[in-house]
Amino acid sequence: MRRYITAIVIFSLVFFALSSLSNGAGFLIYEHGAAAMAMGGAFVALANNPSAIFHNPAGIAFLEGTQISFGTTLITSNSSLELTNLATTVEAVSQWFYPSNFYISHKMNDRVAVGFGFFNPYGLGTKWPEDYALRFISTEAEMKTFFFNPVVAVKLDENFSVSVGVTYVYGILELNRVNLINLTAYGGSIYEAPIVVKGTGDAIGLNAGALYRGENFSLGFNWRGGFDLNLEGDLALDNSNIPAPFLAAVPTEADVTTTMSMPHILGFGVAFNLTESLIFTADLHYVLWSSFEELALEIDYPDPVPDDTETFEQNWKDSYVLRGGFQYTVNEKFALRAGFLYDKTPQPVEAMDPLLADANRWALTGGFGYKSGNFVVDVAYQYEPFIDRESENRDVVLHPVTGTNLGLGTYSTTAHLIGMSIGFVF
Repeated sequence: MRRYITAIVIFSLVFFALSSLSNGAGFLIYEHGAAAMAMGGAFVALANNPSAIFHNPAGIAFLEGTQISFGTTLITSNSSLELTNLATTVEAVSQWFYPSNFYISHKMNDRVAVGFGFFNPYGLGTKWPEDYALRFISTEAEMKTFFFNPVVAVKLDENFSVSVGVTYVYGILELNRVNLINLTAYGGSIYEAPIVVKGTGDAIGLNAGALYRGENFSLGFNWRGGFDLNLEGDLALDNSNIPAPFLAAVPTEADVTTTMSMPHILGFGVAFNLTESLIFTADLHYVLWSSFEELALEIDYPDPVPDDTETFEQNWKDSYVLRGGFQYTVNEKFALRAGFLYDKTPQPVEAMDPLLADANRWALTGGFGYKSGNFVVDVAYQYEPFIDRESENRDVVLHPVTGTNLGLGTYSTTAHLIGMSIGFVF
């Protein structure tokens, strides 16, 4: 009986971790500078402020003096899941997230510049009512990453620069769900047992960029390398609902490790000075999500419970984002910005579930910038509706008699993002 119940816990835990890590807009956040965000994120070929360290670090070679920028993006979404075979709609619990950034660049001489950036490009989370039908898949999940990225940029001539950088990545993961412990074969019943998984890990990544600035146009390229994020942590199972005779057979804690393969990101950009006051930018971002083929979770139970490893196929696809933006300079102090984007999901429908269920989406953006002396402030807003998408939620919740998939449902999501950056030029 001990081994049988252990297998139940292992399967439920692995599925839980799998779903939490395998959806949610490819769990990539790109809004790390309000000026770029207001232009739909099309900033690879413009890269004219310290947030270039994220968008294209070759741009800092063209920045004067020492420049500092810091800011945050407030993100919230309205999400619902219409469960077809239960004739009910579940609303996700509304939350706010705030990925933040800090950049500093310094011009060493006429050719060389150095910089440092801090940002959170992978993350977000979900939260659903604790008593909803799919609580056995997920009730809450949160993932955060912290990137520390020094870079150096060199002008090869007056128009062309290149850059390289290295990134230290620190990640935090917390997952919550309700597990079902089936003890009917041993004279018991089916009991609900909440599970919490917490883990941390780190990795090293590389990045590089190139930028050519002509008289009335610019061309840019940015590469942010993929990496393996090694996560280590523990699980805790709440056994308070399980009768005393069965407690010894249900493990309540274990060490957990997994490795998560993050994708390479390629950015290609162009920028045109349409007039002295109006700039148009366009980007194509290609994200190699096909690196995320599977997730293997290694579970180390206390003796004498045997350890186990479960592997789940993901089969994500490479995806792309199309971005475009405009900037109109009203005067030497004030600029208006607008943009748009289309983001194609990398996630196959078979991998969708209540944890950040992904879908194709588009977005409209807008904002402004104000500069006075050495002070700069940028503000942006992004409206981002997802295209409704139906999922079987991995066929996890089935009717006990008919076998009907009670988890079949359609996800609807609309996100709202507000960004602000404050900068100083010395």
